[in-house]
Amino acid sequence: MTKVQTKFQLSRALDDSDCEKIARVHSVFGILAARVEPSLKELFVEYDYSRLSLKEVRGVLAERGIPIV
Repeated sequence: MTKVQTKFQLSRALDDSDCEKIARVHSVFGILAARVEPSLKELFVEYDYSRLSLKEVRGVLAERGIPIV
């Protein structure tokens, strides 16, 4: 397993439904962690690079409606 940590800029302030979507990202095989940074402007994601590429992680977040730039 190759753990990779990255941050995605958020395009807007999060609401309650966004937080629920982020919580559900943990169920995606290969995503190990996802949390909003204390600044509330970035989303931290840790994932297994042997399972997912950065492009795939970005796609997972976009599919679920998480407001990333």
